[in-house]
Amino acid sequence: MKRLLLLSAAVLLGACSKEEAPPEPVRPVLSVEVKALNQENLGRFAGSIQARYESNVGFRVPGRIASRNVDVGAEVQKGALLATLDPTDQQNQLRSAQGDLARVQAQLINAQANARRQQELFNRGVGAQAQLDIAQTDLKTTQASLDQARAAVNQAQDQLNYVELRTDHKAIVTAWSAEAGQVVTAGQQVVTLAQPDIKEAVIDLPDTLVDDLPADVVFQVASQLDPSITSTAIVREIEPQAQSATRTRRARLSLTDTPPGFHLGTAISVTLSSEIKPRLELPASALQEVDGKTRIWIVDPQTQTVAPREVSLISRTDDTVVVANGVKSGERVVSAGVNSLKPGQKVRIDEGSPQ
Repeated sequence: MKRLLLLSAAVLLGACSKEEAPPEPVRPVLSVEVKALNQENLGRFAGSIQARYESNVGFRVPGRIASRNVDVGAEVQKGALLATLDPTDQQNQLRSAQGDLARVQAQLINAQANARRQQELFNRGVGAQAQLDIAQTDLKTTQASLDQARAAVNQAQDQLNYVELRTDHKAIVTAWSAEAGQVVTAGQQVVTLAQPDIKEAVIDLPDTLVDDLPADVVFQVASQLDPSITSTAIVREIEPQAQSATRTRRARLSLTDTPPGFHLGTAISVTLSSEIKPRLELPASALQEVDGKTRIWIVDPQTQTVAPREVSLISRTDDTVVVANGVKSGERVVSAGVNSLKPGQKVRIDEGSPQ
């Protein structure tokens, strides 16, 4: 009887030893969905919104600035008074020209009267032809002097009008180069005006980058204060020569559209990108090096298991890698903990995994 009990116990122990091992626990993993990239970022640069058309204006006559009527940033309409000169010199010139005109007008009256007298005497046969010719010549000379005096008065009047500096178009005052009390010459820059209707983005690009810009380069423009205000732009012009101190060349970009938030002087951030052949970018942590080969782990959404797959690298940085093949857009790849995975292992995608 005792021997039967021992035999039964041995049979039970052998049966227990043949039971399957407990299933491996489901492993939580972080993963990312593969997305194809069709643009290449070439850099990010700071710049500002400026007017495409600016004009540096000044007085058409010399003099001392008597008043400055607007400040920087003011928006002015066509014909607005910007500044004035002391008009004393121009007023004196006008009075002098008006005096000369009055004198010549009096001379003309005498010349006309003398010409009439000589003509009457000649007609009665008591006047000489020579005297008549002299009188008529004097009349023509005085008439020419009158025309000249009138032109001088008009010119003096214009000179007096030029002591007022007015704008000939709607504009925004962006800079003053002279102050009240300063003596300026004719044509000297006094104020800078910008036409606010057409705006553009202005940035400084490294000289080495300008030469390598693709023909289809696209500029993404965003406000630094409010990145939601964006636009795209294309190159309008680039300075042909780099600045000696910074080795940069100023680029002016035509905006595709101009959001209301793009005011003159708005600080912007400009990103350069170019169309490229679609490629796939992954986190560097998704790679696993095994026996000299590079592989990643693909998550099967149906079975919730993982499987390794070899990939070929195009480029690599500290944070990301670009692969040429071995994975498709839309597949999900394990992005962390790849060294502890096994083929066919059950996984659970954490809710915090990037989508």
